[in-house]
This record gives sequence, structure tokens and C-alpha cells, in this order.
Amino acid sequence: MEKGTLVEFRVQGDRRLGIVERPDGKTRWFVVDERGQSHSLAPRQITYTVNGQTYKLSEINSFLEQVQPYLDPSSLEVAWELLVEDGETVTPDQMANLLFSESDPPYCYAAYCLLSEDKLYFKQKGEAYEPRTAAQVAERKHQIEVEALKAKGQQEFLARVEQALKGEAVEWQRHDRQRIEGLEKYAALLADTARMGVNYDSLARAYPPPAPVLETMTMLGRSATPQGAFQLLVDLGWWNPNENLFLRRSSIPIQFPNKVLEVAQQRLDFPPTDLDANRLDLTHLKVYTIDDESTTEIDDGLSWEILPDSKERLWIHIADPTRLLAPEDDLDLEARKRGSTVYLPTGMIPMFPELLATGPMSLVQGKVCYALSFGVVLDPNGAVQDYSIHASLIKPTYRLTYEDVDEMLELGVEAEPEIKAIATWAQRRKTWRYAQGAISINMPEAMIKVKDDEINIDILDDSPSRQLVAEMMILAGEVAARYGQAHNIPLPFRGQPQPELPPEEELLLLPAGFVRACAMRRCMPKSEMSITPLRHAGLGLNTYTQATSPIRRYSDLLTHFQLKAHLRGEVLPFSAEALKEVMMTVTTTTQEVTMVERQTNRYYALEYLRRHPEQVWQVTVLMWLREDSNLALILLEDLGLQLPMSFRRIVRLGEQILVKVSLADPQKDMIQFQEIIYQEAQIAAN
Repeated sequence: MEKGTLVEFRVQGDRRLGIVERPDGKTRWFVVDERGQSHSLAPRQITYTVNGQTYKLSEINSFLEQVQPYLDPSSLEVAWELLVEDGETVTPDQMANLLFSESDPPYCYAAYCLLSEDKLYFKQKGEAYEPRTAAQVAERKHQIEVEALKAKGQQEFLARVEQALKGEAVEWQRHDRQRIEGLEKYAALLADTARMGVNYDSLARAYPPPAPVLETMTMLGRSATPQGAFQLLVDLGWWNPNENLFLRRSSIPIQFPNKVLEVAQQRLDFPPTDLDANRLDLTHLKVYTIDDESTTEIDDGLSWEILPDSKERLWIHIADPTRLLAPEDDLDLEARKRGSTVYLPTGMIPMFPELLATGPMSLVQGKVCYALSFGVVLDPNGAVQDYSIHASLIKPTYRLTYEDVDEMLELGVEAEPEIKAIATWAQRRKTWRYAQGAISINMPEAMIKVKDDEINIDILDDSPSRQLVAEMMILAGEVAARYGQAHNIPLPFRGQPQPELPPEEELLLLPAGFVRACAMRRCMPKSEMSITPLRHAGLGLNTYTQATSPIRRYSDLLTHFQLKAHLRGEVLPFSAEALKEVMMTVTTTTQEVTMVERQTNRYYALEYLRRHPEQVWQVTVLMWLREDSNLALILLEDLGLQLPMSFRRIVRLGEQILVKVSLADPQKDMIQFQEIIYQEAQIAAN
């Protein structure tokens, strides 16, 4: 190649023009570009050679100025229309003659630039260029339009993101939502940091971002990791910093499908004919519903009456949602898919649409309500002497809270002797169950509520009113199971195997109270479900099923379907095999619900502790998790929380110590405490 030859080459994709200066070895050339920089180039790196004359370095800029006016890409369309029919290839020199009627070097280089950059009309074929077919050009035009729309959409999305990041109101578009949903799914993987015990880096390696997420995060200059996606959603105001990732990672539906909501509205507006035409009218009874103040699904009420033979009868009235649905209809299948109402610190996700669950399905004070009523006569010891079950009509008299009933019992309100009578029978009933082998394990239980980002933790008090309601619900469950057993009805029976508790002498070696209760709890086997009766060792009952929360638990709804059909003398809606199959599905779903509830409660417990780093807590050492490394389970007595703690010294089970939180990261499911001595505690308190 002659010295002074003008050549084109690329540096990181950019065009450069340079002058050949001298050979570099046998095959390479030293080329100096317009910036005065020297490059050693192999022949394959030279993309174009300007033939016909030599140049000086100072002439490159004037050469480019001659080329510039002819770099109009639209001129290629005219050439393509002339060449496409014959389909013949064309060189840059030929294209210069065709476009400009000139063949001097600047025109030939301009033609080369147009052809080499063209993505629409021509494609390279060796040293020449071949016109694409009309169909190919049409398709490529379409692709370019699509890409242009995509680029425009990206820019508009970026503009809306900038608005949101500034805290301005944004009207997100449908395509934005698709992008954001992808980010949500990817960010929800952070729930696995706790579940799998991995750190953020490991999680990002295990789950590389899907292409749309990678594109979005790259476009925004953000780290394409689950943590990066989470932070972006928080910054956009789409999520809050305590977004429930456990719920988002689960298969639990949060919203009801429109079709189900439409059906619910129809049932509300046009209630179906009541299949239980001969309901027992119990509207003359005084009925008490007893719940937490925040409860909106009221599904049980209690009554007491004196019979003509002076015996006393207890009534447990349970809401009758099956009045408004049938097995396998839309409402039933949706409830089955959900398994139960989900109770979270931030609120609940109901099993049925709220317009039904809190309305005609509930036992509403002052209104005539449909119910399934269990009438029970107990013997003086608390055993069931006689019972009956009826589809009924009731009229709840009072809606009471647990605190109301505790106060009434404490004050001995004479105007409501029914409450005292029910409490008396509940106590007898409890005494009878323990005589049958029931096992009591009393551990404080935290009740966590979140409202307006404020977290409150209270201990769920095992008050007389709660014991009263619990005993009546257990009694209804025993009666329902006994009826099912007596009539050979497949029901979702519940049982619990007899636990192998530690020998008494071994338990006596443990500190009394929470430590002993904790040791016993570890020995309690999991409850079981079966379509045939089972003994429930924990409750001290030979047969038991749950029937008292049909608005909130699907297994209870199954019990109602089966019992009511039998009471009407109809064929049971579920055969033994069909019931078994449904129970298996529902059990899997409710296990997931329980897990999400547990994980969410733990998250907010850690978040509460994170917000109180200076608080001094009194804790009790409950049990060893790994005694060889001094890792124990502790109980924060004021909060009812049980959490792990590593000790730097030898401690005893039952020992009470003072601690502060040294690290709490709810998203990573990490909690660390440090023990403080008495003097430090005094300083912290002051």
C-alpha cells in the first residue's frame, strides 16, 4: 500500500480516517488518524481504501467536508427502486455514479458510507451490495417502526419514572404496568433471603434478571438485582418499604376475580331459595356474639336457656354461609382455592367477598340471621349428655368484645345471667376435658397490628372471656364430629396423636412456667386430618372436627355442607373419596397461608425491634437451639415474642436477663441481641 493512501478503519465501532505512513513488519501498516494518533493495523482492520490519489494528514478534514453534503440516507431509496427489479449488486463506486453522477473519491466514499450504514434497502455481499426484495424492505420498515415506537415508549416511561422519583403524581400506562409487574416478581425473590438463608449477592447469582427487567434496570442505571428492583419500586412509591414479599411470593390471591364479585353481588341482590325450608326459629333466644373489636366476619354466637325439666341447654350458633352458595359453584370454588381467610398485621384477606362475608353471611346484631345451631345439654361434670343440630333462624342481641365480657364477669352483671351461666359451664367443660387427658400449654402469644406504618404488639391475653368462647367452639366441634360419627358421614375430622411427654421427674428438673411449657410443646405432635374420626389428645376428645368458622375456614364449610345435607335427608354433596381429595388440596393451601402469616408476623416483630434499638427488654432463656455454641431460644416477656440469641457466656434455662437489640434486619430475617448489665440498664432507663 502506497504511503499517503487514505483509509478507513474502526476504533471501538467509530469510523476513523487515517493516512498510511509506513509498513509495520510484513503485513501490518502504521496509520495516523485525523487526531494525529498512530495505529498499527492489519489489512482486515481496514474497512475502506480511497483509491486514485494520496493525501496528507492536513487534508483529511477538507475531504470529510466534501463528503458530508452527500450523506443523505433517503437518497438510497431512489437507487433501490432502480436496482431492485434486476436484483444486481452494486459497488460504492457504481452507487456514486448512480446517485451523484460522479466517481471522484469523496463521492465514492460518501456512497460507501451510505451503503455500509444502511439497514433497510441493501445488504453487503462481498465487496458489493445487493438490493433487498420489496417484501424484505417492507418487513424491515415495519421492524424499524416497531423499534421506534419501543424507543419512544422507553423515553416516555423514563419521563414518568423521573416524575415519580420527584414525588409527583403519575398516570402509569398499561405498558408501564407490564414492566412494573416484571419488577415486582423479581423483587419478590428477596423473600428467599430469609427462606433459603442466602445473602443478596447469592440470590442475584441464583436468579439472574429476566430480559425485560434487565432492560428496565439498565435503562434507569440501576443494579439489576432483586434488591435493586425492590428499592426502585419503593422509590417510585409503587411499594412501601415494608412490602409483604412473603405474600407476593405466595400463590395466595389478593383480589377477587370480577366474575366472582359479580356472582356475590347477584346473591346479595337476589338470594337463592333457602333449601332449609323448616328452619328452627330461635329468634326468641338472647344471642351474644363475642369477638375482638376489629372483627368484621361474625361467625358464632352463644345462648343459654332453662328447659321445662329445669335442665340447662347451651346453644352455639354458627353462621350459615352455605345458605348463599352450593358445592362447586363460583363462590365455593373461589373459597376452596383460598382455603381460609388470611390474617396479617396489616389487615385480612377474606375467603369470601366482603360484601357477603361481613353482611348476609355474618351474624349481625339486631337482624334475623341464618345459622346452624348446636343445642347441647351437659351433665354436671361437663360431658355431653344430649345434643341436637338444626338449621335455624336467630337474632343476635348483643355484639360484645372480649373486654366487655371480662368486665361483665368481673362485676357480676345481674341483667345478663346468661353470660355467667355460659362461663360456669365453660369452666366445667374445661375441667372435664382435662380429666379426659387434655393437655394445657400456656405460652404468651404476640398479637401484632400495623396501622399507618405504626406497629403495635400486644400479648394475647388468655382471659376468662377467651376461654369461654374457646370452650364453646370446642364443644360445637365435638358435637358436630359425634353427629358425623353416629351417622357415618365423611367429615374433615381432626385429631392429634398422644404425645410422648418427658417423664415428670425430668420436667421437675426444669424451671416451672414457660421453660417447662416450652419443653412440653416440643413433644406435641402435629394435628392430623382424616375423613374418619380420630382422637384429639391435645383437646382430650375422642372425636372432633372444626365447624365454627365457615366464613373463614374452608374445612369448616365442608363440615356444614355435609351436616346440612344429612339433616335435610339428601344425598351428601361429597363422597368419602371426593372429600378426601378436596381436603388434600385445601390442606396444602392452608399450610401456605399459615406460613405467610407466620413469616409476616416475624417480619413485623423484627421491624418493631429495629425501631426500638435503645429499649431494654427482659427475656427468659427458654430452650437450647444449639447448646454447644450457646444459641438459645429466648422469650421477650413484654411482647410475647420468641427469638434466637447467641450468648457469650454460660446461661441457665429459665434465667432472666436484660438485653438490647444490636442488629435487626427484617428483610434478611436477621436479629441479634446483646446482654446488658444492670448498671447499663439503669442508665438506659433514665
